[in-house]
Amino acid sequence: MPKSLMQLKVLLPFQVFAEQTDVTRIVAETREGSFGLLPHRLDCVAALVPGILIYQTEARGEVLVAVDEGVLVKTGADVLVSVRRAIGGTDLGQLHAAVEKEFLTLDENEQSVRTAVAKLETGFLRRFATLQHE
Repeated sequence: MPKSLMQLKVLLPFQVFAEQTDVTRIVAETREGSFGLLPHRLDCVAALVPGILIYQTEARGEVLVAVDEGVLVKTGADVLVSVRRAIGGTDLGQLHAAVEKEFLTLDENEQSVRTAVAKLETGFLRRFATLQHE
């Protein structure tokens, strides 16, 4: 009986970061913690947080990729991971440091944009709540 395998694509906004056809398992990080995917797992969608994505193949063994926030979608044997940024490497310590330095630290411009959007959303929600009570 042939062994079931998954096809993994790691997508960045403007390119395909990685594409692997013989994946035996995947481990990803969400807000609720790490979770694993095997070929026969039910289809799912997960919001990813900055962390380490691990996938394993028979030919290459374990492959580590530092990823920024994004989404993982599993449909059948296909797994798509779409993230803002990704860094490949073999040293787990260096990848964890890259996640902390590159992905968890917002630059000043991005922080000000997020603050402005949060203020707009808060104002909208307050106005909406006021209209509901009128």
